[in-house]
Amino acid sequence: MNTRFPDNFLWGGAVAANQVEGAHQQGGKGLSTSDLQPNGIFGGRVERVPGDAGIKDVAIDFYHRFPEDIKLFAEMGFTVLRTSIAWTRIFPQGDEQSPNEEGLAFYDRLFDEMAKYQITPLVTLSHYEMPVGLVEQYGGWGSRTTIDCFERYARAVFSRYQHKVKHWLTFNEINMSLHAPYTGVGLAEESSEAEIYQAIHHQLVASARAVKACHQIVKDGQIGNMLLGGLLYPLSCRPADVMETLQQNREWLFFGDVQVRGYYPAYMRRFFADRNITLEVSEQDKQDLQHTIDYISFSYYMTGCVTTNEEENQKARGNILSMVPNPHLASSDWGWQIDPEGLRILMNMLYDRYQKPLFIVENGLGAKDKVEADGSIQDDYRIQYLNDHLVQVREAIEDGVEVMGYTCWGPIDLVSASKAEFSKRYGFIYVDRDDQGNGTLARSRKQSFYWYQQVIRSHGESLK
Repeated sequence: MNTRFPDNFLWGGAVAANQVEGAHQQGGKGLSTSDLQPNGIFGGRVERVPGDAGIKDVAIDFYHRFPEDIKLFAEMGFTVLRTSIAWTRIFPQGDEQSPNEEGLAFYDRLFDEMAKYQITPLVTLSHYEMPVGLVEQYGGWGSRTTIDCFERYARAVFSRYQHKVKHWLTFNEINMSLHAPYTGVGLAEESSEAEIYQAIHHQLVASARAVKACHQIVKDGQIGNMLLGGLLYPLSCRPADVMETLQQNREWLFFGDVQVRGYYPAYMRRFFADRNITLEVSEQDKQDLQHTIDYISFSYYMTGCVTTNEEENQKARGNILSMVPNPHLASSDWGWQIDPEGLRILMNMLYDRYQKPLFIVENGLGAKDKVEADGSIQDDYRIQYLNDHLVQVREAIEDGVEVMGYTCWGPIDLVSASKAEFSKRYGFIYVDRDDQGNGTLARSRKQSFYWYQQVIRSHGESLK
């Protein structure tokens, strides 16, 4: 077996603007839905108070410190960095007719800094945030107006960065809107299923329009989607469990089906009919959806199980997703079940289904790191987790799966999106800040920094 990853395989990490940049109202930036989480309310503002929400105002101050951080990524050997553009830096309220030059100039500086080190940018247009202005004025993605606003934004950044950015993604973990509608589509958490699916439809149309715009504007550009890889297994071999697992996997695969094939699959028509959901889908929508993506990107953290037996159906709460725990797997500090082989299974499943290149754009272990007396951080648990998952990526490549690259989540410690906390750390680089916002923001290398550096340098041959 070949233990070396392909020479053109892209190695790196992934961050999100709203979790690293800070500078939350500098440079003309407007308020985003993420700025109001976890204390935000739908359709209105909250008083900004010290503590949870205020931590994101600074985050890790990437807005001012990115040259230092990019240099550290380059030291590890990154050939790709996934980041996002904050929509509200470009269109502060969301419905302006022309973009904010200060915001555009910031990302010029960021992409130029990456280019100094030959780091390829992989850019997400919308990563769990949208302008609060669009939520307050129009009802978020519940309104068709938001489609036009998003297309205007996408065209603005494609035009500006067409020579600097060739790899794009539309929406981060687009299927998460089913579980967190405010985060995903700017709707109230108590919105009806019909309202959420209508908003998702608008988002799918907007994604397709962005694909069309990218292909028109960015020469040699590639644009993909991004799924939360929520792979589920049947808890037993009872046919009812197998059927229910099929149905629940389809609930998130549906997003990929539409974005790859260009139309709604037949199983979703039954799904909507069974629930008396009637979507407003125009003929123009159907035409727009035919602009399909170039590659599939996805996150992978854990798997779960499905059962129809109510007695066994004691669900474990794992962040936003609730899954029945797998009795054969261990769990992280946050109750996320650790399943490296599941990544290989998922990759084979997605490639069999779509026959499109795959890009693993999030995978990592959130843990409580301890700084030793000498300043070192011995994060062997993170090294083990990432090693085991990358071995399975290599196995999938040997299976014949076409894989563009791997960007682990949070190569530098960052603030969590939903709870605005620092204690759940993912990084190879430690950031001196705590859940109360105390700390110097100084950066330091963890043990895993040097491990990942060697993995990249050896094209994966150092994996065990």
